[in-house]
Amino acid sequence: MINKEFVENIALEWLKEKDYFLVDVVMGVDKKISVEIDHQDGVWIDDCAELSRFIEERLGEEGADYDLEVGSAGLGQPFKILRQYECHVGKDVETLTTDGRKLKGTLKEVDADHIVITVQEKIKPEGAKRPKLTDVDICLKMEEIKYTKYLISFK
Repeated sequence: MINKEFVENIALEWLKEKDYFLVDVVMGVDKKISVEIDHQDGVWIDDCAELSRFIEERLGEEGADYDLEVGSAGLGQPFKILRQYECHVGKDVETLTTDGRKLKGTLKEVDADHIVITVQEKIKPEGAKRPKLTDVDICLKMEEIKYTKYLISFK
């Protein structure tokens, strides 16, 4: 029987010797299987096609009843796993917190429990007449984060 764990194991077998990593496997009610992979430097269409063929071969005849889709996690989509956060350290991100704050800044640190984002805030230095933009580190626990995604900039 084809289930999520079975498909994940097949994908992980193909990914074992590569720099790609598995983001998600979704088994749709309409017999659709979606496999999302990612890579530090982006995902190549040829690799998605190769993984798709690899999975189809392993599923055999039973897989003929399913519609298989293999692709990248998607630029601008929220991160789903820790490794995606790790790949974006030093890059601009947007984070929405569970209390509704939207933060835009540079992802500075990541671990399994928290992230640190450097944002710019207007702070008035002592004795100054006007506030200055100043880098401020904000530490958020993972459970305080509704989503984080790569901030696409066209500067």
